[in-house]
Amino acid sequence: MPTVTVIIPTYNTITYLPKTLESVLNQTFTDFEIIIIDDGSTDTTAKWLGNLVEPRIKIVVQTNQGVAVARNKGIALASGKYIAFLDSDDLWEPTKLEKQVQCLDADPAVGLVNTWIKNIDEQGNDLVVVRVPEAEGNVWNQIIEENLILCGSVPMIRRSSFEEVGVFDCNLLSAEDWDMWIRLAAKYSFALIKEPLVSYRQHLKSKSNNLEKHLSHRLKVIDKTFLAAPPQMQHLKNRAVGRAYLAIAWKLLLQKDYKAVNTHRQKALTYSPELRKSDNYKRLTLLSWAKQWLGEESYARLRSLIGKFKKPSVIGS
Repeated sequence: MPTVTVIIPTYNTITYLPKTLESVLNQTFTDFEIIIIDDGSTDTTAKWLGNLVEPRIKIVVQTNQGVAVARNKGIALASGKYIAFLDSDDLWEPTKLEKQVQCLDADPAVGLVNTWIKNIDEQGNDLVVVRVPEAEGNVWNQIIEENLILCGSVPMIRRSSFEEVGVFDCNLLSAEDWDMWIRLAAKYSFALIKEPLVSYRQHLKSKSNNLEKHLSHRLKVIDKTFLAAPPQMQHLKNRAVGRAYLAIAWKLLLQKDYKAVNTHRQKALTYSPELRKSDNYKRLTLLSWAKQWLGEESYARLRSLIGKFKKPSVIGS
């Protein structure tokens, strides 16, 4: 039995899938199996998968049912002690599995290992806006307000944890991963590796960039979570809704829809006025106005000039 099962759901991402798989095969930790679930792809994915000869790879083909169903199929077939999820357009750093296995081996109380990430564009170039999570240990009070796992390709989880909390909610067509991390946080401690070990690809075809659907299902996760939350935690619900609108505003900034950025920014304050004092809100406001009034090209030149006088940082601006 392998130590780790890597689960890769894929749907029409043949442009990125070969590099994604390569990033797994290049891991310094090699005791793993890979389960690729082709969720009804209509591109050349099936042909490419048919040519793979790596013995550690299992391929499952199903009709298109969504990422939650695909991940659940992978969990059902997994034989590893630990499970790592990887979206088929993201990339791992070579030491990602090694460092997460060390964390889980060292502390039986830890149910999930988080890491920092970096954003990349469609061509694989680094993008600089990365929010760095710091929470570890008992994170439930924080994760019910906002998803601390910045990308579904980050976590490594004990397979036995799913027997306790269940599998992904197939009724959620987006934000189903946040719902899972919340349920895990209610039962287990989270560890955090403070290194960007995952490259999170940003492109318009990404599921989370269907913003209307993503917001709708994110709000469903909030309703589901607080329906079961104790009375003393109910005051956090409006803060969670406010943060949801603020997160969508950030994605709208990437799409250069400044009017919609302002609408969602103001909606966030309607639910949670205290967000006005947060660095996240202030930074979004500043970037939105700078890009809107300077224009993208002038802003990029100014940022490049400022960058020459700044020390490198995990967080860009």
